[in-house]
Amino acid sequence: MYYIAGLTSALPSSAQTIEGLAVFTTFRQLQYIISRMRVMLPAANAESGNIRTTPTSFIGKIISSIHGLSYFIPPVTYILCVAFNRLVQPAWMQRMSLPNTYFKHENQVGLRVAACAATFVLLRFTGRTMTHLGNQLHAIGRREKPRVVQTGPYAVVRHPLYTSVLIQELLFTVMSWSYVPLVGLGIIAGAFAVKMPIEEDLIMQDPAIAAEYRAYMQRVPSRIIPFLW
Repeated sequence: MYYIAGLTSALPSSAQTIEGLAVFTTFRQLQYIISRMRVMLPAANAESGNIRTTPTSFIGKIISSIHGLSYFIPPVTYILCVAFNRLVQPAWMQRMSLPNTYFKHENQVGLRVAACAATFVLLRFTGRTMTHLGNQLHAIGRREKPRVVQTGPYAVVRHPLYTSVLIQELLFTVMSWSYVPLVGLGIIAGAFAVKMPIEEDLIMQDPAIAAEYRAYMQRVPSRIIPFLW
């Protein structure tokens, strides 16, 4: 808050403005993902049937929950704690902040604003990816009417939604200026490394699409990051 002639101004400080922008951006990102999934999942069930084949191993059954919780818990905690603390990070949260010794205050502010702007750009990519995935959207498993999606971002990597998630975790790190999303990033990346072979094995077990997916894997060898992973 600003202090003018001994009186407290109702105007927010620059720090509160940045936290407010980060809270709004984080909330909008989560709202968009949840709202799209609420619309798409029922439509996918109606058009392509329910999930008929799911992993049988214990890790296969829990892996989606692991990366899902790791993705949602940190930003939801950030939104609630900062919003109910007058747009100021609580002391316990500030102890997990990124170091300020390498950046001037104005540079830090610029990076946080840029991360917020990049999140809205990433949302367009995520939305486009979900549109191409369409009625094949699911957590893990194989639908009654499976289809190999090969258009849009799926022509570049085989799991572009996972690419989006990892990038968003990096943006969350800068927006909140905290180490916590980096921990989530590590957990999520590890979960994806376990989950993707399980998913692809389930697909290859379906004789209706196994040959097509095998050809797709040869044409698009990268799972998440082109030429790297």
